Amino acid sequence: MSPLLTGAPHVSPLLTGVPHVSLETSTRALEMSWRPQYRSSKFRNVYGKVANREHCFDGIPITKNVHDNHFCAVNARFLAIVTESAGGGSFLVIPLEQTGRIEPNYPKVCGHQGNVLDIKWNPFIDNIIASCSEDTSVRIWEIPEGGLKRNMTEALLELHGHSRRVGLVEWHPTTNNILFSAGYDYKVLIWNLDVGEPVKMIDCHSDVILCMSFNTDGSLLTTTCKDKKLRVIEPRSGRVLQEANCKNHRVNRVVFLGNMKRLLTTGVSRWNTRQIALWDQEDLSMPLIEEEIDGLSGLLFPFYDADTHMLYLAGKGDGNIRYYEISTEKPYLSYLMEFRSPAPQKGLGVMPKHGLDVSACEVFRFYKLVTLKGLIEPISMIVPRRSDSYQEDIYPMTPGTEPALTPDEWLGGINRDPVLMSLKEGYKKSPKMVFKAPIKEKKSVVVNGIDLLENVPPRTENELLRMFFRQQDEIRRLKEELAQKDIRIRQLQLELKNLRNSPKNC
Repeated sequence: MSPLLTGAPHVSPLLTGVPHVSLETSTRALEMSWRPQYRSSKFRNVYGKVANREHCFDGIPITKNVHDNHFCAVNARFLAIVTESAGGGSFLVIPLEQTGRIEPNYPKVCGHQGNVLDIKWNPFIDNIIASCSEDTSVRIWEIPEGGLKRNMTEALLELHGHSRRVGLVEWHPTTNNILFSAGYDYKVLIWNLDVGEPVKMIDCHSDVILCMSFNTDGSLLTTTCKDKKLRVIEPRSGRVLQEANCKNHRVNRVVFLGNMKRLLTTGVSRWNTRQIALWDQEDLSMPLIEEEIDGLSGLLFPFYDADTHMLYLAGKGDGNIRYYEISTEKPYLSYLMEFRSPAPQKGLGVMPKHGLDVSACEVFRFYKLVTLKGLIEPISMIVPRRSDSYQEDIYPMTPGTEPALTPDEWLGGINRDPVLMSLKEGYKKSPKMVFKAPIKEKKSVVVNGIDLLENVPPRTENELLRMFFRQQDEIRRLKEELAQKDIRIRQLQLELKNLRNSPKNC
């Protein structure tokens, strides 16, 4: 009699010899083994689209500096690129609509005495840009409407406080006129640009700071450092809240993952392979996950889009950009796809959300620096959709161009989330904010009781030579003045002697 009729347990003929296995269990096991590895996602088919050659920026002498930065900054109006220059540092500022070939004599911002190492646009005022340099200074520049017509050498504001070259600058994400700078003196200075002075100094690092990143409201700062440590810092007090000693995963870059209370770092494993790690910001004792990427040697730059929860990984010297989707539950990181290109990238600028083309379902845009060709190539990451209507599911409310706090409010201890805007009607410029440079008269910069400008070492070789020749001229002038005074003294002594010996005084 059939086992189905007698009620005996049914054993699949495929599983003969395996005792006590039910049909239901075996079927479930087979279903799991054939289940697809990807998960359902609206961003699974995102693809990269390179702009046509006429929409690229060509003929740009991109800097050959080996410093690990992007050397590029972009906003809804301007593209800025650090250029190769002799005797000092300079960068180009080009209006976005001025694509095509750039003339060799195109005007530059060229006020620094050393190589420019980093540039960042003010997130709230379109035409204000900060730069830092090997000459130990941070400078704030105001770009005129329509771009530069001639070389710009005078900065709106010069900030001196670091004793060695300055490698990084970052604007606070929610507060207007608060700027962070990290120097090779292992210090992070917080500048209040309303007064033009540093107001706080973070002095907890024992080596060069490699990267800085803020959480959404700017109440926390995370840094990576050459001392192989990852730190989460309360910026106003300078207190280290969490610290990880990354010996196995040598961290290079770090980024806050929005409001997920997670950090993502890129670095190198003990086997010298490129690696990413995900961390809980409140417990840095162990990473949540570590994932090896490949065996190449170029630095991995992470870019995170909090609106779509997408992570982009671009290697310095690579031609490809990998992208992933981040979630709060395991496996946390889901691989989506990879954009491939034969041209290696030196750095990448990122367009703010309000500068994207929402009608084309563009969710991210890179500006890729191709040094060998002197080319800046826009790459749009697009969600393929057939509908022409506004796609609200991929464009949630996003941080806009209006600050949430004043410098005094933030320094006083207030935290506030960014002021959000909708991209449905396109980017509408908020009432124009104007940067007013303070009048500076102080000759010393005192932070935490320390004069930062006291005994500042020479900045660059060119500046050292200029200082030497200025001092030689001053010494020569003083010697001539001293000789003239000696002659005058002798004349007065003779006149006095003649007066004493005259007959009237006898």
